[in-house]
Amino acid sequence: MSFRPCSRVACSEESAATLTFDYADAMAVLGPLAVQREPHTFDLCARHARLTAAPQGWQLVRLRTDGPATEPADGPDAQPAAGPDAESGSAE
Repeated sequence: MSFRPCSRVACSEESAATLTFDYADAMAVLGPLAVQREPHTFDLCARHARLTAAPQGWQLVRLRTDGPATEPADGPDAQPAAGPDAESGSAE
């Protein structure tokens, strides 16, 4: 697999996860890095993947590569991040 930089502006770190949005179900899915880059998905470095939160009113599902899927991160411990994956829904 060739080097794919993080989709976040001004971040040149290597991608470690892929973020996909399901608009019909108001769900964001953050999972292992896709085998190839796909349109309408966001490849994120480990730092940005860790800081990602779903837009307000959406559910975030985090899929792990080293174990089973975790519970949705829409509880009080969810941390917002700026950008298209932000809880506030605004971009940086």
